[in-house]
Amino acid sequence: MGESGAARDEAVLVVIPTYNERDTIGAVLERLHTANPDVDALIVDDGSPDGTGEFADKLAAADPRITVLHRTEKAGLGVAYIAGFLLALERSYDIIVEMDADGSHPPERLPAILAATEHADLVIGSRYVPGGKLVNWPKYRELLSRGANLYAKLALGVRIRDITAGYRAYRAEVLKNLPLDQVESHGYCFQVDLSWRTVLAGFRVVEVPITFTERESGQSKMSGSIMREAMFKIGRWGLGHRLRQLRGLFTRE
Repeated sequence: MGESGAARDEAVLVVIPTYNERDTIGAVLERLHTANPDVDALIVDDGSPDGTGEFADKLAAADPRITVLHRTEKAGLGVAYIAGFLLALERSYDIIVEMDADGSHPPERLPAILAATEHADLVIGSRYVPGGKLVNWPKYRELLSRGANLYAKLALGVRIRDITAGYRAYRAEVLKNLPLDQVESHGYCFQVDLSWRTVLAGFRVVEVPITFTERESGQSKMSGSIMREAMFKIGRWGLGHRLRQLRGLFTRE
């Protein structure tokens, strides 16, 4: 079976949250369907004031593989993704993919990611495994990203090198078994949150190298508040897990 074999036999939905991404979403969808003609795309727009939602509607009207979910407020990346996940599960998709709308996640690597779902439950498009690359990213952003991943790896005791990555594919069974209604994280903390829950639930996680390219237009959604939220929550999760392990040891004794 070829590297895109997972997509041939299973229904795949690529969930793409948008907020003021009118300048990039058309090109991303064109690249997506050139490299992956059999996948569907769901645009989850959080009421973009630049008209992204209306533009996405025009794209959807011309291509049955594209649908649009309109939300009335910007409630955070995690909330948008969960809305997309729930719709994907309702429509019985087998594999649900996360992809950014700014072009930083190469659609051309999706066949390799989908192929890896044949033997994994969560596949992460990773910048920090052998073969992964960063293009046009400021050095301070790379240092922050690598530091955040190291912090999460140490705090949670996981082996995932790019746990904050936002380019990933979940098998539907994973999302069906996770308490999505309990996930309140935003920003890249959302990615850590779901990865952590996936590991704790006993599912298999693998990483596939990608080349991450910094966006050429628009603005990053990263902020100091998002980073503070992530640091606090990841530390709390790791500490809580270790305390539960200790209690379990004492209980068995």
